[in-house]
Amino acid sequence: MITVSQLITTVKNLLEVDSDLTDVWVEGEVSNFKQAASGHCYFTLKDSRAVVPCVMWRNDALRLRRLPVDGEQVAIHGYISLYEPQGKLQFYADRLDLAGLGKLYQEFERLKAQLADEGLFDAARKQPLPAWPARIGVVTSSKAAALRDILRTLAVRYPLVDVLLAPTAVQGAEAPAQIAAAIDLLNAWNLGVEPIDVLIVARGGGSIEELWAFNDEQVVRAIAASVIPVISGVGHETDFTLSDLAADQRAPTPTGAAALAVPDRLELAGQLPGLRSRLQSAAAGHIDRERRQLVQTRRLLERLSPAVQLATRRQQVDELSRSMTRTAAHRLAVQRAQVDGMRARLASLDPNAVLARGYAILQEPVSGAVITSVAQAASGMAIRARVADGEFDVTVS
Repeated sequence: MITVSQLITTVKNLLEVDSDLTDVWVEGEVSNFKQAASGHCYFTLKDSRAVVPCVMWRNDALRLRRLPVDGEQVAIHGYISLYEPQGKLQFYADRLDLAGLGKLYQEFERLKAQLADEGLFDAARKQPLPAWPARIGVVTSSKAAALRDILRTLAVRYPLVDVLLAPTAVQGAEAPAQIAAAIDLLNAWNLGVEPIDVLIVARGGGSIEELWAFNDEQVVRAIAASVIPVISGVGHETDFTLSDLAADQRAPTPTGAAALAVPDRLELAGQLPGLRSRLQSAAAGHIDRERRQLVQTRRLLERLSPAVQLATRRQQVDELSRSMTRTAAHRLAVQRAQVDGMRARLASLDPNAVLARGYAILQEPVSGAVITSVAQAASGMAIRARVADGEFDVTVS
């Protein structure tokens, strides 16, 4: 056996784990609509056969463009549960739209999942926005307030930029094809005529039906295929479309898209003193480096100049000349000493010098052979004697 509270809790838990009941759209007629002082809304949703009590909390109610009235057909999104103090089945709504919009949301979620699977919303394929755009393409209605907001914002923030408008319908059955064609046209202009730095695809706020063109698959694919970075500025901040997911950047409004596209000239003006100081410092550093390089180059040129090279060669010639002179003098002195030594040796070996000391050379008168032994002389033999100052004949006795 269980208590009443345990029973209610069990039933509540069963309801809250049923996926078919925790994320569901329900259509019906509003009755007994009341908004409490807290901001929470209480009403009944009914059809011809049944009713269900509903509650919408204050934060969700604040997102409504207007509160529903009794008798109005609506579609609400949320989950079913039990209100335990009264044991009452109750629907907790987080979205409320006119009847029929639930189908649009289902189509939105279906197409969103399909395109996400294809990678059209991947962050890796998104392009960065240029820091200094010179030309901006705008895809919107030529009569829309969104265009005026964009032009006014661009004129205030960055009047240097050129704007190229590709006018198109932004709602209705013909709008998706026109929007996609305008995006393709600006991309062709970018490739064939003149560069476009960024595209703004925009329109002002509206109901989900009025913004539905920007959930169209043709428009989403055109944005994803654009070679020009795309900023989506569709609706108000709370509006969200598939074009926002496919764009390279999403802005909450057309004015926000223009602000994203260009820098703010006032911020740029505030940066000028710092940039000027950095430029002056960089220029001074560059000039100083170049001056040092110039001095080094001048010195190198001076060392390599023909005049310096010639003077160096002249000095080398002088040094070589002095070296050769020294070498020649040394060799001459050595040779002179050698000659003197040889002369002295020759002088010491000169026979005349020996003879001058009292010696004589004895020779056979006929053959001139020198007599060096007693055995060569016989008694009565005539020989010739040579002395220092001449010759005379002698006879051996």
